[in-house]
Amino acid sequence: MAPSGEKGTWRALGELSGIGITLVVATVIGLAAGYYADRWLGTAPWLMLLGLGLGIAAGFVNLFRSVSRAERELDDR
Repeated sequence: MAPSGEKGTWRALGELSGIGITLVVATVIGLAAGYYADRWLGTAPWLMLLGLGLGIAAGFVNLFRSVSRAERELDDR
C-alpha cells in the first residue's frame, strides 16, 4: 500500500493530466453552441464568436481551478 503522501501526488498528477482535454472540450462546446445559435437566429458570426470566447474563458477557469486543487493536494502532502 502506498504512503498517503504518494497517493496525494498521484491524485494531483491525475488532476493535471486532464487540463489539456478540458481546455479543448470547453472551447469546442462554446464554439458549437454559438454556431448552432447563429444558424437558428441568423446572426452569423456574432454568436459563434461569443460562444468561442465563453468556451475559452470556461476552459481557463477550469485550468486555474485544477491547478489550485492539485497544488493543495501537493501541499497537504
